[in-house]
Amino acid sequence: MEDQVTKSINENRKELWNLSFRDLFYKYVRFLPLFVLSVALSLLVAFLYLRYTIPIYNVGGTMNIKTEQQGGRSDLIEDVLANNKAQNILSEIEVLKSSPLMQRVVDSLKLQFSYFIKGKIKKNVNIYRQGPFIVEALQITDSSRSFSMKIKFLNDNQFRINDEVTASFGQGFKNSNGVFRLVRTGGNISSNDYSVLWQPTAIAAGAYAGGIYVVPKTPGTGILSIGMRTPNPLLGADIINRLMVEYGSYSIEEKKQSSGQILDFIDGRLADYGERLDSLKQDLLDYQLRNNLIDQEAQSAKGWAVLSETDKAINEQTERLNISSIVDEYLKDKRNEFSKVPSTLSIDDITFTQLVAEYNKAQIDRQLLLNSNVPVNNPVVKEIEGQIEKLRTSILENIRNIKSSMNGSIGRLRSLSSQNQVQLRAMPAKVKELAEKKAQVESSQGMYKILQEKREETAISQASTIASSNIINQAYPSTTPIKPNKRAIQILAILLGISLPAIFIFAGEVLNDKVTTRFDIEKITQVPILGEIGHSYSENTLVVSKSTRSMVAEQFRIIRSNLQYVLNKKEKPCILVTSSFSGEGKSYVSTNMGAVLGLAGKKTIVLEFDIRKPKVLSGLGISKGPGITNFLVGKGELANMIKPVPEHENLFVLGCGPVPPNPSELLLDSRLDELFAWLKDNFDVVIIDTAPVGMVSDAMTLGKYADCTLYLVRQGHTFKKQVALIDEFYQDQKLPKVSIIINDVKLKPGYGYYGYGRYGYGYGYGYGSYYEEETAPQNFSEKILNWLDIRRFFNRKRKK
Repeated sequence: MEDQVTKSINENRKELWNLSFRDLFYKYVRFLPLFVLSVALSLLVAFLYLRYTIPIYNVGGTMNIKTEQQGGRSDLIEDVLANNKAQNILSEIEVLKSSPLMQRVVDSLKLQFSYFIKGKIKKNVNIYRQGPFIVEALQITDSSRSFSMKIKFLNDNQFRINDEVTASFGQGFKNSNGVFRLVRTGGNISSNDYSVLWQPTAIAAGAYAGGIYVVPKTPGTGILSIGMRTPNPLLGADIINRLMVEYGSYSIEEKKQSSGQILDFIDGRLADYGERLDSLKQDLLDYQLRNNLIDQEAQSAKGWAVLSETDKAINEQTERLNISSIVDEYLKDKRNEFSKVPSTLSIDDITFTQLVAEYNKAQIDRQLLLNSNVPVNNPVVKEIEGQIEKLRTSILENIRNIKSSMNGSIGRLRSLSSQNQVQLRAMPAKVKELAEKKAQVESSQGMYKILQEKREETAISQASTIASSNIINQAYPSTTPIKPNKRAIQILAILLGISLPAIFIFAGEVLNDKVTTRFDIEKITQVPILGEIGHSYSENTLVVSKSTRSMVAEQFRIIRSNLQYVLNKKEKPCILVTSSFSGEGKSYVSTNMGAVLGLAGKKTIVLEFDIRKPKVLSGLGISKGPGITNFLVGKGELANMIKPVPEHENLFVLGCGPVPPNPSELLLDSRLDELFAWLKDNFDVVIIDTAPVGMVSDAMTLGKYADCTLYLVRQGHTFKKQVALIDEFYQDQKLPKVSIIINDVKLKPGYGYYGYGRYGYGYGYGYGSYYEEETAPQNFSEKILNWLDIRRFFNRKRKK
């Protein structure tokens, strides 16, 4: 029979591990009002946040940064430029984000003044280009600090400034910050309260520049995306568009400045050569007049023809030598240490051209870094200056080599000229000197002409300078904010509304260290559970009688039926009732177990052996008198101490008597054997209501007289760790045939059948017509929660 009970328990335990979706639904649906309330509160918080938070918009545009390509560059120069293209783009990005460029934007858009309106919901909303007025600063007292002004309109034309000065549109007013004037722009005055903030250009530019972000849109190209996040999309769009325009203007100014430097250099050289040419021409004219040398070529056409070709070659080489000297002087001049070499003064030499191109490129890179507010002592600037110095040395060395080569050529040509001169010795010395003077004039004239041509080319280039960038997409005001994200916040609010109650519910179940369900017991111990006793709202301790049909009374009858499988039809059994500690309902269960066994025709007696805290007699309303302790000390007859329970046939009680000072030692008396022997001779069932086994040893002492043990576990009262003590008694057989009774079971909404009443199925879902229902008293809050309980609709349907 015990094997069948154990098999049934194992099957039930397996059943507990396989809860269906319906069981889980009923377990947690009781918290539905809490979830609904939590989600509603979360959505309310999200609504308030969205309502009162100033939205942030993202505006952006795109522009293309052009790479300058000049003709005549070799493949080596192209490779150098390609390798530095990415670095150039990064440098331009820093320029776009720089404060000096933003200062140009602030000055252009007059962003020193910011206008705000005081709303009923959102305070201080920026109304850039949407306000009814603008402020003109006629005089500012201190332009190095920021200040604000509160403007309160009295009517459509008059207003008060800082609650101090009253003025009208177009009328100047003065305060501690300076002299100002409000100009009507035509917009409607939608509020009486406005505020104006003035900031110095540098401070305003720094604030706006900090909100700019510039990133390459497509890797490997010069296309950049320029964006800004701002609470006013119209302001952001104007700043981005103006920034792209100002960058183009800035690049044009940079190019014009470079061309201007070249023009200044050429103008200086033209002035020098002009004076020299005038002097040579005047000297030639004076010499011809003085020596009457008008036409000399008829003297020797052939000799002079050879000499002329030789002199022409000498002049060409001399011109190149002069250009080399000019560049040499330019590079050695400390004033031109960080200026580009004029590319218009070229020498027909590949190495020279490459070195000059690299030198000018390094000068441009250094100037870009300085324009981006990079300090002069920055390591990057110092590195580029080192490169410039190395390139200057290389160019000077190349010029020395070119000049050496030219001098050699000139020497050879002059040697040839000397040979021709030998042939012309017969010619007058004056004619020879005249030819030399003409050669000097022609050489200077040629150099002067070259400089004039180069000046015109540079002037044309300066006049036709275009920006090194072009706008691809302009920025337009956005109507969709990026922050706050309405949908994301609403979804997050719903998730938080669901998650927070779930976390608290889960934490409550995890941290609960007391027995809540039957499953809590069965997963710790294999001790068989004899039954469950529900919570009774009756005011009487004894709830079992012939006429009662309550759920609790029926549960005691079920335990009486299950008890026969434990006792194995033992004649005149002795049942021990104990628990882990006080307050778990031993006296209540002992009394009602005695009553239900008495109803079965068994003459039953309940022994009040909880000598320290006796409760049986007081619970039954029976007066106290001599009892067990009197008998154990030899004072009184046992038959005279037994009292019948009124209105309950076959139910008797033996009280504990006076409480002794040494209860444990008293239970070791030999008269205890005589007591149980007499009781078994005169009663069919003996129920021992003993002290908690987890606190004192009384139950262990009385266990030898019992045939089985009913161990009480009270829902929400007994700790889970104390269930392990029951398992120890069961495994070590310290108490006879231990079985568990779960007492004071209150049906928590959602736990249903699988939580408690396997033997009382109806207890979980309503009594119907089988039992007498007990109605629990409810306060106002309990009535509200019961009305919100969605499961009552399922219960109503199930009853039908």
